[in-house]
Amino acid sequence: MSQQTTAETNQKLSRADLFSMAIGQIIGVGIMTMTGIAIGFTGRSVNLAYLLAGVLTILSAIPQIYIGGTANFPGGQYSQIAVLSGQRLAGVYTFVNLAMTLALSMYTLSFADYFMSLVPGVNVKLLGFVVLTALFALHLVGVKQAARLQNVLCVVLAVAIGAYVAFGVTHIQPDYFAPDQFMTGGVTGFLLASIYLNFACGGATYVVNYSGEAKDPTRDIPFVIIVSTGAIVVLYALMSTIAAGVLPVDQVANQPLSVSAATFMPKAVFTFFVVGGAMFALLTTLNFSIGMCTYPALRACADGWLPKGLAVRNKRFGTPHWILLVFYLIGFLPILFGIDLSTVANSTVILTTAIRGVIAYSAMQLPKKMPELWKKSKFYVSDAKLKVMSIITIVITVISILLLLVSTSPVQICCNCGILLVSAVLAFARNRYVKLEANYEAK
Repeated sequence: MSQQTTAETNQKLSRADLFSMAIGQIIGVGIMTMTGIAIGFTGRSVNLAYLLAGVLTILSAIPQIYIGGTANFPGGQYSQIAVLSGQRLAGVYTFVNLAMTLALSMYTLSFADYFMSLVPGVNVKLLGFVVLTALFALHLVGVKQAARLQNVLCVVLAVAIGAYVAFGVTHIQPDYFAPDQFMTGGVTGFLLASIYLNFACGGATYVVNYSGEAKDPTRDIPFVIIVSTGAIVVLYALMSTIAAGVLPVDQVANQPLSVSAATFMPKAVFTFFVVGGAMFALLTTLNFSIGMCTYPALRACADGWLPKGLAVRNKRFGTPHWILLVFYLIGFLPILFGIDLSTVANSTVILTTAIRGVIAYSAMQLPKKMPELWKKSKFYVSDAKLKVMSIITIVITVISILLLLVSTSPVQICCNCGILLVSAVLAFARNRYVKLEANYEAK
């Protein structure tokens, strides 16, 4: 491994940068919409459901932490799966990862819709073009610049959420624990809410895909996953207490957070909450997602799953400009031609959930595939404990997928199956052209 220069190191992501990236990914529009749905499941016990969801999220992240704390995998989850679970699974992941980039257009259009609600008559396509172009331009000149933008966005996001808490906490009704308002769905409804909210809390694990751009990934990424998840879950529990407590449950169940916010926020503050909360949450998620998809694809090009020419880096900035261009077109062309890809983009959610199970299976291979590094890892545990924690994650994943199958439309289920089938076929077709390299670095 070559020695990094001071200049190169300064362009890498610090722990603070990774933390803001993770925060921006966790705090998405999910908190604005999923909280109301969870209230529909369990009423005002939604705050406890969030805390349980946080525990489930951190438990599910432990196999990822085991792997990330053992070695640095510059290709993120792609490299982890390739090294520990084999070439074919890495190929399937590669093409599923490509399908996930369809969500870029969905985030951009959602941002434009929020903007249009404040500024009627705005040209949605033009706005989408400006937003997407600006974000990709930042990634083109370096991930550090994208991280700096994320830091600014997260500060505004924090102020917007702080405003919601500050204005709302004094409006919580005194009958919060009334029997007809609390645990309204019984134990079953409470557990369903917790599993459902797991999706709103689990974004931090994807920070592993920035491993190749991190200064000290084996130390910083596990720390960031645990601390950012824990901090945001506590914040979510507080926000959900306000969301469920300022009005009767039947008025906020299955409603966005804006419904409760409108009852206690002055108009100007409410507008700021919509912009700095919902709109900036979309921007942070979009900004994070660009890099989250880029770095695994970069490694997949080097191995031969994708054309190697796409992995060429810009001489001035050291960024993969061709890969960024491909993802930019995937994000913008549907907007340009007015194609509604929200159903397709949402239809990767079962597959992205399944990836957690694949990572857990990969973690169980550490003693066999990386015995020396695993024994030196500060997260080292016995083989029995490793298997138990990995199996717990697999069980949580299976339950989550079953819940999704019940609550997901038949069209989206078919899209998930179709994407998986196409990914498997492409992986099988490309497999003989791939020369997989053990892409990891000891730290």
